[in-house]
Amino acid sequence: MKLTRASDYAIRGVIYMAMQPAGAIVVIPEVAREMDVPVGFLARIFQSLSRIGIVISHRGKKGGYSLARKPEEITLCDVIEAVEGDIRINTCLDGYSECNRMSYCPVRKELAGVQNELLNSLKKTNFAELAAQEKAHRDTLA
Repeated sequence: MKLTRASDYAIRGVIYMAMQPAGAIVVIPEVAREMDVPVGFLARIFQSLSRIGIVISHRGKKGGYSLARKPEEITLCDVIEAVEGDIRINTCLDGYSECNRMSYCPVRKELAGVQNELLNSLKKTNFAELAAQEKAHRDTLA
């Protein structure tokens, strides 16, 4: 599995938002500048994150985006799936039913185990942890 740029940028954007005080509203150009992401692409990504309920869009003069949940309640899996859809490492694991080997295929069984481990790991990693690591890195640069 390879993440797309959209997932990478979504993760960076949510990390930046998780570094802000609770309830802070940030604008896309600020997030883009701080996380080295193209503004237009990030704006489209944040629209998707808003539809899924990871961020909240605030309209008006003081508009922007804020996190819809606490950073510790948002997982890496949530953000990747918001952008990519369900994470499946092979088509036989996403309901594909045209393979006549599905009921006994030894590879499918192994891939299912790998996929479960991947999902469990992504679900354990939350944005409070990722934001803390980002802050620590930035502190070493200052």
